[in-house]
Amino acid sequence: MKTKSEIIKSIKEAGLVAVIRAESAGEASKIIEACVKGGVTSIEITFTVPGAENIIKELTAGYDASKVLIGAGTVLDSETARIAILSGAQYIVSPCFDSETAKLCGRYNIAYIPGAMTIKETVQCMEAGAEIVKIFPGELFGPKIIKAIKGPLPHAQLMPTGGVSAENVAEWIKAGAVAVGAGGSLTAGARTGDFDAIARTAEEFIKRIKLARE
Repeated sequence: MKTKSEIIKSIKEAGLVAVIRAESAGEASKIIEACVKGGVTSIEITFTVPGAENIIKELTAGYDASKVLIGAGTVLDSETARIAILSGAQYIVSPCFDSETAKLCGRYNIAYIPGAMTIKETVQCMEAGAEIVKIFPGELFGPKIIKAIKGPLPHAQLMPTGGVSAENVAEWIKAGAVAVGAGGSLTAGARTGDFDAIARTAEEFIKRIKLARE
């Protein structure tokens, strides 16, 4: 099991977190398999997926924790966070900040990535110990919000989610994002059952992130 600091480091090094939303556990498993095939090393199972905690248990049992990180997303409260952690989630992601979830994650030394959209919210997240802050929903402002926040907060480590695609991921990285979260733009192939397309898109994401960093 990786430590909290190692998990944060791994997410930043990889630069991409695959956000998994699906209609069923079976569909989620196929999407995850395709993402991993495409080189994704950080998976976020959202609690909008039916039986999310059971999927997390299966994944943490099936994947080498040193190679694939399994996290929980759309975690709105500390009760859900605790269920996720007991199921094996290595990190917790929320669409907004929740102080009780922050406390719980701090208590168990679990990485917490809360969502924010303003300078005030970003500072609140950082003061509560969040090493990475999720900028959400990213499509409302685009990459310029990263530069805007990093103006007064140059030390902020930001991970935009929402509106990030293989086509624009380089803009987000060049604007200063330490990583990105990608959902629908990455997993779109699932809608037509084309899971190979998900793997190809994942490869494209990773390639463009690497090039943008160079």
